[in-house]
Amino acid sequence: MSIDAGEFLQASVRTATPLAFAAYGELVAERSGVINLGLEGAMIAGAFGALVGAGAGGVGAGFAAAALAGCAAAAVMALVVLWLRADAVIAGTAVTLLALGLTGTLYRALYGAQGAALSVPTIAPAAVPGLSHLPLIGRALFEQPMMTYLLYVVAALLGWWMARTHAGLALRATGERPVAAFAAGISPVRVRAWALLFGGAMGGLAGGVLVLAQVGTFAEGMSAGRGFIAIAIVVLGRWSALGVAGAALLFGAASQLQYVFQSLGWPVPYQLFLALPYVLTLLVLAGTQRRAAAPAALGTALTEDAR
Repeated sequence: MSIDAGEFLQASVRTATPLAFAAYGELVAERSGVINLGLEGAMIAGAFGALVGAGAGGVGAGFAAAALAGCAAAAVMALVVLWLRADAVIAGTAVTLLALGLTGTLYRALYGAQGAALSVPTIAPAAVPGLSHLPLIGRALFEQPMMTYLLYVVAALLGWWMARTHAGLALRATGERPVAAFAAGISPVRVRAWALLFGGAMGGLAGGVLVLAQVGTFAEGMSAGRGFIAIAIVVLGRWSALGVAGAALLFGAASQLQYVFQSLGWPVPYQLFLALPYVLTLLVLAGTQRRAAAPAALGTALTEDAR
C-alpha cells in the first residue's frame, strides 16, 4: 500500500490545529507561572459551547460560544487558584472533571439520549490560490479550514508579542520572578488571571475546531485527553511560540500514523495504534524534562510580597 505524503501532511496539520490552539493558550498561562490542568475542561466546554452556539446562530456564533465557554472554565480556575489560593494541580483536575460531567449532563438534558446523531454546520477547507499548488506542502498548509489560517496569524503575533512588547515582558517577568515583577509595578495576580483567561479561550476555540471544522457533531468526552497533550506540547516546544508549532505538528503526525498502521492490516490489536499519541506524550515528557528551560516560577504559588 502506498502513502500519499501530501495527503498525510494535510491530515497531520488538520489534526494538529486544535492541539496548537490549546497549546498556545497553555504557553501563555505557563509563561505567567501557572500550569493550567483545567485545559482539558476548557476544551470540552468549548466543544459543547460550539454545538449550542452553532445550532442557535451558525458557525460564527459557535466559535464565539466556544471561546466564552472555555473562558468560563478558566475563570473558575483563576478564582480558585489566584484568589482562594488552592493548589493548582488539584484545582485544574477538579475543573476538568466538572466540565466533563457538566457538559455530558447538559448534552443529555438538551438533546436527549439520541443526541449523538445530531449534526451542526461546519466550515469546509478553503484553498489559497497559488500556494495550495506548491509541491508537497501546498495542500498541507494552504488547503485547510479558515481556523487553521487564523492559527498561523495567532502563532506569529503571539511570538512577536511575548518577545517585543511591554505586556509580553510583564508576562515573562511574572513567570520568572513574580516578586521582582511586583516591585517593578506589575501585578502578578492580574497578569496570571488574564493569562489563564486567554488560555481558556484558546482551549475553548480548540474544542470549537473539533466540532465545527472537523467532526461536525458533539460526543461526551470528545476532547479525549487532547488538553493534556497540549500541555506536553508546550514542554516539547520549550516554551517558545515556534517550538510549540513544531511540537503540535509532530503530535498531529503521530495521530495520523495510527490510521496508517491500521490500514496496513498488521495482526496487532488496533488499541495499540490508538495509544500511539499518548505513548509519545509520555516519552516526550521523560526525554525533555532535564533539557527544557521552564519558567523559574512555574507551578509556584504567589507569596504575600508578590500580590
